[in-house]
Amino acid sequence: MNQQHLWQLLEGLITSIELTAVSLFVGCLLALLMTLTLILRTPVVHWLSRGVITLFTGTPLLVQIFLIYYGPGQFDAVRESIFWDWLSQPWFCAMLALALNTAAYSTQLFKGAFNAIPPGQWHACQALGMGKKATLGVLLPYAIRRAIPAYSNEVILLFKGTSLASTITIMDIMGYAQRINAQTYDTLVVFSVAGLFYLTVNGMLTIAFRQVEKKALAFETAR
Repeated sequence: MNQQHLWQLLEGLITSIELTAVSLFVGCLLALLMTLTLILRTPVVHWLSRGVITLFTGTPLLVQIFLIYYGPGQFDAVRESIFWDWLSQPWFCAMLALALNTAAYSTQLFKGAFNAIPPGQWHACQALGMGKKATLGVLLPYAIRRAIPAYSNEVILLFKGTSLASTITIMDIMGYAQRINAQTYDTLVVFSVAGLFYLTVNGMLTIAFRQVEKKALAFETAR
């Protein structure tokens, strides 16, 4: 592997990080919204959220990417709509699949953290005369902070999941690794370097989240 190949892998790394960042942002917003619909049991939307969770946690990410990228093109109405400009783009389809996938799992994490709130905190809010909306405003941030350790694992899984984006022609780390391997047949070196890139980023994410956890959960260890 020469220097040009390394630069190509670095370019792919940037693409993978960008895809992770955007998918994480969109997925986190969707997860928070779906968590609220589950907590408030909003009519219709509540069941829609459950359907999304069941669909995206019960099927492989690769299948989801293929369906979102190749599926809409099977319908003339979709190809003639304003959405086709987006749905025909591999990057957008990969981002959408990753965002929906991480949103489904993150919603379960946030809802689980919310369910784990001690009853005493609910009673304290009621004793202060707080309504349901005000109580949620106080307890939801607390629950989200408690979910950070588990959410950090979801972020790492999301970054590793971007490796499947190469299956729809996106030139991320794996996309370039497959191209370089086809040119050099140096499989061991090429994919070892690609794996090292993933390992390095995941290590940095782990360290960063450990620091976030210490600050976010400092109130639990304070004396």
